[in-house]
Amino acid sequence: MADDCLFCKIVAREIAATMVYEDEDTIAFADLNPQAPVHILVVPKRHIPDIVALGADPETSAALVRGIRAVAEEQGLSDFRTVFNTGAGAGQSVFHVHAHVLSGRPMSWPPG
Repeated sequence: MADDCLFCKIVAREIAATMVYEDEDTIAFADLNPQAPVHILVVPKRHIPDIVALGADPETSAALVRGIRAVAEEQGLSDFRTVFNTGAGAGQSVFHVHAHVLSGRPMSWPPG
């Protein structure tokens, strides 16, 4: 856990969030600034700064994908977009890897 990490504080229940899913390795909660009717963040409980670092941890990588799957199933999502922002220039504002699960509106391409 990183002392100054917002998501680590949510994992530790030091900061409240609207939880939608939790298992042994991940949590999922509603995004405070939703970009779609459904906008959920799926976060590993272990602090890893970004998807590049996540690639060196196959167990946590698999756990995060399982968490995304579980959220989609629990929310009844058949069509959804999953987004990972890596680096400030790409829009990452919390440096604890997380997946955005977005649904409930048409998703255009290219994104952003």
